[in-house]
Amino acid sequence: MTAPLTPHEEPPGDPSHSPPPRQGADGERTGAAKVRQAALVTVLVALSGAVLGALWLWLAPHVLLVSDGKAVYFKNSEGEEAIGADGVFVLLALGFGVLSGALVFLVRRSGGIPIVVGLALGGLLGAVLAWRLGGWFGPAGDVAQHARRVGKGVVFDAPLQLRAKGALLVWPVAALAVHLGLTALFGPRDPEPGENAMGVPFGNGHGGPPRG
Repeated sequence: MTAPLTPHEEPPGDPSHSPPPRQGADGERTGAAKVRQAALVTVLVALSGAVLGALWLWLAPHVLLVSDGKAVYFKNSEGEEAIGADGVFVLLALGFGVLSGALVFLVRRSGGIPIVVGLALGGLLGAVLAWRLGGWFGPAGDVAQHARRVGKGVVFDAPLQLRAKGALLVWPVAALAVHLGLTALFGPRDPEPGENAMGVPFGNGHGGPPRG
């Protein structure tokens, strides 16, 4: 015969008294991984701004200037050409925003706030990089010096400028709109109340609690 268990004795291997799983460390690792992925998205999207800057420099219409030896004048009407440069930047930024938003969704379909923030920040930095590169590698910024160098009566290009600074927001806004739209349509959804993680209602004989 065996002695009855005392209140302080427990049978070995009782699963009801096993310590709860440590989920805090797993959550921290998952959060850190998402932050690293968001940082990578920011860097890659921002670096693609160099391509946008090169395309803007290539496709934007040039504003032509000419000097009479004393002053510099616009050779043609300046308004349409300047507006055209802004319009080309907006269209290119819109395309880059749609493309980057779709690519990030396809690569990281699970989404998450860090990914969304990284995408928006990368789009803004990419637009700023494109704007600066277009100015740096475009025609000389010192118009007076350039006019003296080319000489009187010689037509030359004005510096490439982005007059509407609000165009810098087109890329991040378009990227967020596309990414959030695709996530809403095709992303993983949370289970509805009364469903398990697989989307199966409880109590139907497929993993739900037994019926009384």
